[in-house]
Amino acid sequence: MTQSHFSDESFDNKDFTQHFSEKSEYENCIFRNCNFEYGNLSGSSFTDCEFIECNLSMTKLVKTSFHDVIFKECKMLGLQFSDCNPFGLSFKFEGSVLNNSVFYQTSIKKIVFKDSTLIEADFTECDLSGAVFSNCDLSGAVFDATNLEKTDFRTSVNYSIDPALNKLKKARFSLSEIYGLLYKLDIEIDKNS
Repeated sequence: MTQSHFSDESFDNKDFTQHFSEKSEYENCIFRNCNFEYGNLSGSSFTDCEFIECNLSMTKLVKTSFHDVIFKECKMLGLQFSDCNPFGLSFKFEGSVLNNSVFYQTSIKKIVFKDSTLIEADFTECDLSGAVFSNCDLSGAVFDATNLEKTDFRTSVNYSIDPALNKLKKARFSLSEIYGLLYKLDIEIDKNS
């Protein structure tokens, strides 16, 4: 299949589940209300693109390149970001649902997750140094051998992070969610005192 290049284009209300141009390059493009569910973006490259209100759930991302990509209000269940091309991998998520997504061993320093749901997401062995989790739900998210140095969790909830297994130097947390760091100790914390 020949590689296609798209620049400065808008794609609105498109169904890419069956007919996506694999191994294509997209630069400064906007995808609005598009459906990629169970599709295949493998080998494609996205630079300075925006995905707005799209469904990318269970989409294949083998060697997919994301450079400065923004996902807004997207449904992204079960994505394997660990399959992406690691070179220059950078994206931002706003108001998106990333439940059961896997970021295993990705280096995504200073990434921003804003107003997003990351239930049971896997951040094992990630480099999330300097990341911001702003107003996110991290119920059941896995942090194991993860670099969380200077990461900001102050406005997020429901995280469980074992300080013995993760790098937490200069990470920021709110007092109201401190249990997420102490859960393993099986101690009782009186929230009324």
